Amino acid sequence: MKRNSTLKSVLALSLMATVMTSCSSDDDTPEVVNEEEIITTMTVTLTSANGSATLQSQDLDGDGPNAPVVTADNLSANTTYTGSIVLLNETETPAEDITEEVEEEADEHQFFFGLSGSLSEVTYSDTDEDGNPVGIEFELITGDAGSGTITITLRHEPTKPNDGTLADAGGETDIAQTFSVTVE
Repeated sequence: MKRNSTLKSVLALSLMATVMTSCSSDDDTPEVVNEEEIITTMTVTLTSANGSATLQSQDLDGDGPNAPVVTADNLSANTTYTGSIVLLNETETPAEDITEEVEEEADEHQFFFGLSGSLSEVTYSDTDEDGNPVGIEFELITGDAGSGTITITLRHEPTKPNDGTLADAGGETDIAQTFSVTVE
């Protein structure tokens, strides 16, 4: 009889200890949430001795039912362009310049460029504080007249350094857009 009483006491104490420790919170500090940027618009400005061209993707409803509106000016053949990228969140008024955040957090961001057809080469013109490429500023070289595509992808928290490919970069995609271009 005494054994049952002791066993019940031990079980009751164990249950109370479990309830008390599972209900108490020693850490009242809320978890920091780093919200992902909303990027509705990517504008790429390309400038050469022959003039300038603009590539733009604008998706004002985000993941809504409407596809982005994508435009691309024609490029000149066998030309080196100086390029720059501006990212905006146009769901806010005035529009928020996300490019500033990418610049401030350059060690956590990198643009990647995929080329096809008459587009020959992209080289980075800017780096983060560790000397790794960022890609807000770059050079694009076109080849002979024809057509091609340029896919621009912004990765958040990529592995740095990397070999310049998305496969080696890791991280999460903040925005990706393919532009079809005519090279004349």
